[in-house]
Amino acid sequence: MSSPHASTTGDILDTLRRVFGYAGFRPHQQAIIEELIAGQDAFVLMPTGGGKSLCYQIPALHRAGVGLVVSPLISLMKDQVDALQANGVAAACYNSALGAQEARQVLARLHAGELDLLYVSPERLMSTGFLERLVEIDIALFAIDEAHCVSQWGHDFRPEYQQLGALRSHFPHIPLVALTATADAQTRDDIVHVLGLGAGGRHVTGFDRPNIRYTVLEKHKPFEQLLRFLQDRTDQAGIVYALSRKRVEEVAGKLQARGIRAEAYHAGLPAAQRRGVQEDFLRDELQVVVATVAFGMGIDKPNVRFVVHYDLPRHIEGYYQETGRAGRDGLEAEALLLFGVQDVATARRLIENNDNAAQKRIEVHKLNAMVGLAESVTCRRRVLLNYFGERLEQDCGNCDVCLNPPEQFDATVDAQKALSCVYRVGQRFGVGYVVDVLRGADNERIRALHHQQLSTYGLGSDRSEQEWTSIIRQLIHHGYLLQDIANYSVLKLTDAARPLLRGEQTLRLAKPRIREKTRKKRPRGDAAHGPYDEALFDQLRELRKRLAAEQGVPPYVVFGDASLIQMARDKPADEAQLLNVTGVGQHKLAKYGSDFLNSIALYGVEHAGN
Repeated sequence: MSSPHASTTGDILDTLRRVFGYAGFRPHQQAIIEELIAGQDAFVLMPTGGGKSLCYQIPALHRAGVGLVVSPLISLMKDQVDALQANGVAAACYNSALGAQEARQVLARLHAGELDLLYVSPERLMSTGFLERLVEIDIALFAIDEAHCVSQWGHDFRPEYQQLGALRSHFPHIPLVALTATADAQTRDDIVHVLGLGAGGRHVTGFDRPNIRYTVLEKHKPFEQLLRFLQDRTDQAGIVYALSRKRVEEVAGKLQARGIRAEAYHAGLPAAQRRGVQEDFLRDELQVVVATVAFGMGIDKPNVRFVVHYDLPRHIEGYYQETGRAGRDGLEAEALLLFGVQDVATARRLIENNDNAAQKRIEVHKLNAMVGLAESVTCRRRVLLNYFGERLEQDCGNCDVCLNPPEQFDATVDAQKALSCVYRVGQRFGVGYVVDVLRGADNERIRALHHQQLSTYGLGSDRSEQEWTSIIRQLIHHGYLLQDIANYSVLKLTDAARPLLRGEQTLRLAKPRIREKTRKKRPRGDAAHGPYDEALFDQLRELRKRLAAEQGVPPYVVFGDASLIQMARDKPADEAQLLNVTGVGQHKLAKYGSDFLNSIALYGVEHAGN
């Protein structure tokens, strides 16, 4: 249980240091906290890992009563509650996962005024019985987490979230804060309207996650590309996203066969199996989770170091949210997207099956924006942020385009060969077959159709399969070729192809990028933390894992990687020095301080003179 509530005018900076172990606020946090303490509403858009939770947790400690937090997933509630309890805050969740006795105990604590924060689902909160119960309770505030679920324009709309609009009429004088990491301008306006936030402050801190490096590779033998990416990341945790359940299980099985600690996760698996995968990942027992988009919203794991998209996401909102699960601790992280022309065709085919014309238009727009990001030959972060209406004044320096600008070449002759080949085969075949003809492949299908007799047969034998695939993909997206989605994705010439075929114009294309540029080995952690003792860091990680296992919580609940890196750098020798480490508050100092100080001291003795 935390100390008694501070008054509204109390020192919130002292709470930040004493309870949460942070020396100062991030942008906008203090203003939001002061508004809520004063009883005002607020809309908060902060990137994942930007510190949204503190914006309502600290006001809940400074206002009389309990802070009620709406969260969409049981796993997300549990992670938040575990982390708060580790800091000495009286927090609980009330959901369908609780047994009858546990549920009664939580309600008893709620009525006794013993809770600082209570996490509930939207359905539970808006049930008639629970609303009637709340009339008797002193409420500090309502916090709506993942607030984009409120809006029909959001990428993850949930009808049960729209019911939350009634909170304002039920509790007109209780401050309400809506928080999200992913919402374009239209979605933001809708959230404010549905929840009745009207005069409340709007705080948009921006979408940029500068610690994430964005890389896009053209998809070619994707599993081999994934293996190359994982080669020097054997001690890092990550997520691999794939679009279908079948693909998820296939990739996870192949990774396991290569000795990688990987498991599949999708909605078709039994609930107990999904829970087991999630728990193992949170406890650092698993290195890689291969998943559909069903995985991730409930993952509050700060030390995810990479996210790989094995298939193209259907919209930038999903891509942004999923890549944002990497590097929540602020340390360096990577986002790799494998981009294939067939992925675009598959996505467009799925959209075409939608009978709702308005929804279809929105989905086509969102997919085109995603393709534009994947194809960009300018700074990817600029394209990404621009989608959300945010302008980056200069190139980011931390994406593949900035670090390794794509080379361009005069592709006029190659384009003429490819377009001519599409024409010669009757505009009746897809990318793979056209490439086979261009390269002079000797196979049964070509012989049966007598296409080895065409003038374009073997005309492109000087280029590899992936080079021709890249050239054709770019011709599609430059508008010279059309992929007929309704007809097995066959290639057809557009009117724009004629002047190029006649030699009336020239064309420059980007050289294909199949392999990730070789990375220079760099020390783990982040440049902002400076050099640190990696052997000590590993020792402290082992200690953290053991303490976490004893208490039945994920390792990051004890301390995050950023805290361990600072310990391994500064090597604190006493409690006062340990309190200067980010993430070490009074409660954690009392609980874990001696273990970590002893481990650091022992390491110093063992390595003295080295």
